[in-house]
Amino acid sequence: MKIFVTGGTGFVGKYLTRRFSESGHKVYVLSRSARRAGESVPWAAAVEGDPKKPGPWQESAAQSDAILNLAGTSIFTLWTDAARKSILDSRILSTRNIVDALLASGKAKILINASAVGFYGSRLDDAVLDENSLPGDEFMSEVCRNWENEALRAAQGGTRVVLCRFGVVLGREGGALAKMTPVFRSLLGSPLGSGRQWFSWIHQEDLFRIFSFSLDNHGISGPLNCVAPNPVRNAVFAKTLAGVLGRPLILPVVPAFLLRMLLGEFGNVVLKGQKVVPKNLIDNGFSFAFPTLRQALEDLLDQ
Repeated sequence: MKIFVTGGTGFVGKYLTRRFSESGHKVYVLSRSARRAGESVPWAAAVEGDPKKPGPWQESAAQSDAILNLAGTSIFTLWTDAARKSILDSRILSTRNIVDALLASGKAKILINASAVGFYGSRLDDAVLDENSLPGDEFMSEVCRNWENEALRAAQGGTRVVLCRFGVVLGREGGALAKMTPVFRSLLGSPLGSGRQWFSWIHQEDLFRIFSFSLDNHGISGPLNCVAPNPVRNAVFAKTLAGVLGRPLILPVVPAFLLRMLLGEFGNVVLKGQKVVPKNLIDNGFSFAFPTLRQALEDLLDQ
């Protein structure tokens, strides 16, 4: 299968493109610099272009069997007006250009479009959120709604659209775990705020398996919560990570006011979270290789 990927040189994209290449697929990665993409993901063919702008790259996308749209600037920053615009535009414009290419080609495809559990908004309650739950009313909810709606336009031309709402992706070579592990190894790790906020996560290999499962099962479309079936509270995550690393938790919690002072509005995402479950995946017979946090961390940290 020919798979075209945007955002393929990021933390999640690198892992997915490598695993799809290892599985025998021909992977094409869109990048503003074909040279840098070749160095970053040598297992994939590089296509030069800016996903936020129309260009010749759209023809390559339209000729593929599947498109994985992972493009989007990081949300892990202060949400200034400029940052908000970048977060939104990087997702909406890239998706719009992909969908325009698909609609112009007139050929049915599959588009697997990234989204996030931020769709549901930041929550402090214990409500269990599945794919039928209502969206939230904050900035990231708005971003995810608009992002998904842009992707769903492709269905007008017969494209099967799968919306992958990511939880926190745990992996060996980047992302949140790579930032937290040295802190906990140095005995500086602790829960954040109250520690009671829910943490919905997924092992990077299970994320690949969800994408592969979606490609192979033609009856799957619409939203999928890409999270493990066992979310944990932040305090449990901290205790489990410290335990797997063989380190004690000796520091008090990081105060909520300090996180809000350092992170601004983004601090609410860290301090609240969501209790999200993968109902649609389970209903469709998907089986997780790493359903519990301890299993995931022991595999990733190779203890």
